[in-house]
Amino acid sequence: MAGRQPRLSRRGFLAASGAALLGAAVAGSAGNAAPGPEAVRLGDFWLFGRYDDGCTELGFDELDLAPVQLPHCVTPLSWTGWDPASWQDRWVYRRHFTASPGERRTARFDGVMTDAEVHLNGRLVATHHGGYLPFEVELPDVVAGDNVLAVVVDGRWALDVPPNLPRSPGPSVIDFYQPAGIYRPATIAAVPRIRLTDVFARPVDVLSPGRSLHLTCTLDAPVVGQVTASVRQAGRELAHGAAPVRGKTVEFDVTGLDAVRLWDVEDPALCDVVVTVRSGLRVLDQRVVRTGFRDARFTTEGFFLNGRRLKLFGLNRHQWYPFAGGALPDRAQRRDAEILRRELNCTMVRCSHYPQSTAFLDACDELGLLVWEEIPGWGHIGDDAWQRQNLSDVAGMVIRDRNHPSIIVWGTRVNEANGTTAMYGRTGTVARRLDPSRPTSGALASTTAAHYAGADIEILAYNDYTARRGAQFQLRPPRPGVPYLVTETIGTLAGARAYRRTDTPAAREQQAELHAKAHDLAAADDRYCGLLAWCAFDYPSGWQRSLGGLKYAGVSDIFRIPKPAAAFYASQVDPAVRPVIEPGFAWDFTAQPAGPGRPATIWSNCDRLLLFLDNRPAGEARSRRADFPHLRYPPFAADLTVQKGRRPQLRIDGYVGNHLVTSRQFSGDRSTDVLTCIPDDPELKADGTDATRVVVAARDQFGTIRAATPGVVTLELNGPATLIGETSLDFTATGGAAAVWIRPSPGPQATLTLTANHNILGTATATVHAKPGPAAKGNPPEELGGHPVA
Repeated sequence: MAGRQPRLSRRGFLAASGAALLGAAVAGSAGNAAPGPEAVRLGDFWLFGRYDDGCTELGFDELDLAPVQLPHCVTPLSWTGWDPASWQDRWVYRRHFTASPGERRTARFDGVMTDAEVHLNGRLVATHHGGYLPFEVELPDVVAGDNVLAVVVDGRWALDVPPNLPRSPGPSVIDFYQPAGIYRPATIAAVPRIRLTDVFARPVDVLSPGRSLHLTCTLDAPVVGQVTASVRQAGRELAHGAAPVRGKTVEFDVTGLDAVRLWDVEDPALCDVVVTVRSGLRVLDQRVVRTGFRDARFTTEGFFLNGRRLKLFGLNRHQWYPFAGGALPDRAQRRDAEILRRELNCTMVRCSHYPQSTAFLDACDELGLLVWEEIPGWGHIGDDAWQRQNLSDVAGMVIRDRNHPSIIVWGTRVNEANGTTAMYGRTGTVARRLDPSRPTSGALASTTAAHYAGADIEILAYNDYTARRGAQFQLRPPRPGVPYLVTETIGTLAGARAYRRTDTPAAREQQAELHAKAHDLAAADDRYCGLLAWCAFDYPSGWQRSLGGLKYAGVSDIFRIPKPAAAFYASQVDPAVRPVIEPGFAWDFTAQPAGPGRPATIWSNCDRLLLFLDNRPAGEARSRRADFPHLRYPPFAADLTVQKGRRPQLRIDGYVGNHLVTSRQFSGDRSTDVLTCIPDDPELKADGTDATRVVVAARDQFGTIRAATPGVVTLELNGPATLIGETSLDFTATGGAAAVWIRPSPGPQATLTLTANHNILGTATATVHAKPGPAAKGNPPEELGGHPVA
């Protein structure tokens, strides 16, 4: 379960939260509705508890409320076995802040699951429906001194908002759980009296000599003045433009952008657009948005990026994590994009089945990871109120994210809710009105023409489970006359019910084979725009073929630790970038006394693989090109039958041409295994809004995870931080590896040490340095309030 903060007195809490609020300047984000430069994070110390009568009132007794930090989940969670009943209730978050009289202030919430009421000083000022999109609230009547913001969070399934279906049996009717809470960042800001509320920077004619940028700027009050825009790339101004404004909106073009570097999956060149509003000589507001110039086209002959064919190669992603639900800070969200692009070599990800964190999308922009984004929903369409919210979700998604160059499709249909209802005509129309530069689509469960009729389907996207369990794997051929993209395949519906490191060697190996076969089939036919397999990470679910509240369909587990199936994705990269050798088997003689036998699969991008047992030549692996004729880098097969009783060391040397480019070793001797404790990041911000993953694993002496390691690892964290995770991890259940997250508390520079202990493998430690971020500047809380803050 997530670690809890020590209880504070009310006086000490007020001092701590006030100090954090006053010092927490945050730079403006690249998103459309991002807070301005005076925005401050509301991450440090809210008071939290179950809803109670009067809990939104100014004088409510807060003694029984607990201090928490955002992002936050309302209930402790394990890594599996989630119980939806534990979050299906009403909850309250209270936040004290100070203000000066006369200021205009707003509060912005990036995501609250599922509905929210916002109260200021006891008065209801706003409500919001749905858990996946941001909302901003004017804070009228702020008083000098102490103010109280109270947010009532409703996490009940009975809410009539997508993807919930209140008249259905319960949360397990859809294929993912949704833990409640203020689970994404929140900010509060002193804002100008007149300000830019939205800037849409749309590249036009990207592949022509006269490329330009079309700007649509929206203010929240009428202005007579001028709007200017400066387009910058790599710190250099490329062009600028201006237009008069008389009212609340203005549109104009910035030309002279022939020198701009195009955004591409291999070169994600971004631009900053600095937009300034002036009335006379006075600057009313300024905003920086980020975009990229790229041309993305889906055709009946495949997908083209900037005029060249690109076979889309990717996975689906759910945003749920162990212990925290969706409530992990931005760094963890960004890390998922890094895994997908840099470790799994994906060129595209589908955000299934809802708009995801802007931090994740920002990272996709920066890494060159293309994105399919879609509205909340799964399998079913609700009543009239539900459909009205669905239209609102389309508008909110497009407005929030249309400046992201990584996004190339708007999913305006509910996942696998086939049909030609009038609602889909409306959702497609809304998306195209707000953003005419991207196609609309929806992931379908049928390719029958009646199901994809309608102008909203500009790409036929199919969740292809043609090859059900037990059948030979295949894909349905593309439908003629329409661009065709496979948006799901494999999952737990092809092959085994679950793919875990604890499952049989055959099941683990089968998952990799199926993923490779799916991409090979898509690569064989140019009419496929590409294939996005199911899925990147295990996720919580009570739906079909889940086990203990978890779906084990990921090529990586819920901790983001790769399984053997990830080896296929890792191998699909140019060896000049990163030579790869990843066995599709475990070099462990516990379950297989004679070794992996023949044929044993090795995933690699090398030309040749030479094998050695105890440093003696053991032959050469043969290419499996005949099995996977269309993969860029097919796997190899090897004879790795070992005489019973032997436990030799395996070495695999990889050659490109005549050059040895990489070598991997694997130990057969379990007595030399070690425990490791490795953080993703050695340095974090000590501002309460940062966190890093620490992977705890049993490994052989050469660093490979030893999945068949029993026993429990105990953890102890020292230093001013919260452990997001449990203090004991059962390696028998997790397959020899698991992870927790470390979240530094606001405060001065500190060293954080996580110590892991296993009864056989001994002890390992991870050290992370927390350095003051913006929220930790100024007087420490104890100087203001006289009460220590942990």
